[in-house]
Amino acid sequence: MDGLDPGNVFLADCPARLAVEVIADKWAVVVLWGLNDGPRRHTELITLIGGISKKVLTQTLRRLQTNGLVTRENFGGVPPRVEYELTPLGRTLMGPIRMLTLWAEENGEAVLDAQERT
Repeated sequence: MDGLDPGNVFLADCPARLAVEVIADKWAVVVLWGLNDGPRRHTELITLIGGISKKVLTQTLRRLQTNGLVTRENFGGVPPRVEYELTPLGRTLMGPIRMLTLWAEENGEAVLDAQERT
């Protein structure tokens, strides 16, 4: 694990915990994936994602921007035209997100079955 002590991998100052905190937000991975094919405007993301409010999308985009995963470009005009895009760092998450998606496709039924049993 690149020099990380597996027993301490989720301590507060550990990179693994930071990674989990970044993507643990309910909408973070969905928004990141929505930007996978290139820059999008706020309204495009609302339509693409569905089920997310404007306020929550704005909060999620700001958090992702603060973490260096998304850029925001303001083109000005009336009304203002703003686009969001993955940074090179944000692009590095597309592989792990694909892996999570494959896991969900392969194991989703088992998770749903377990939820029904409880």
